[in-house]
Amino acid sequence: MDDIVKKAMAKWPDVPHCYGWLALDARGNWRMRDERAQHLNLAGDKVVQVALLGFINRNYLFDERGCWFFQNGPQRVFVNLEATPYIARTDPAQGLVLHTGEPVASITRAWMTENGELIIESAGKIAQVDDRDVAQLMAALAIDGKSASDEALMGWLDGGAGQLTLRYKDQAAPVERIGRDEVATRLRFVRMPAPAGV
Repeated sequence: MDDIVKKAMAKWPDVPHCYGWLALDARGNWRMRDERAQHLNLAGDKVVQVALLGFINRNYLFDERGCWFFQNGPQRVFVNLEATPYIARTDPAQGLVLHTGEPVASITRAWMTENGELIIESAGKIAQVDDRDVAQLMAALAIDGKSASDEALMGWLDGGAGQLTLRYKDQAAPVERIGRDEVATRLRFVRMPAPAGV
């Protein structure tokens, strides 16, 4: 967290929290959602200003409820998550990189939804892989140690036998099936934060 943010929090400890104004889409874009976007349930405007993106990424945290927020000075701006708290993208030099710019050093475990969405855990961070990059990781999937063909993978997703693994940086992480609707509950985060008691 930036020092300027820590000082602002100490100076103004009782600033009300903000809900609905910031979102993270499934491709790792921060989106500002004004009143019109919220009212019409629109995605909002993509944040493109480099300094602001860096500020949000450095001050992105979660609370005891599993709600993610951007600490904007003394105010918590809670984030609506289209997918997961982090989004991973492929990078030619580093393998996978989180939307915050942090490289993925290793994958401890992974999940795949019935729609083929791939979700990974790295250093305790849960990240869905950008849908445009999932195809690049298909060659790293194996069932019982054998490269998973499209047909074999579809069979596994439909409940077929065998252990699916994802090979990343010379390690194989187990992949579990997970229902799209179960992701937030099972992986312990809140997609649409709301004030406590609402």
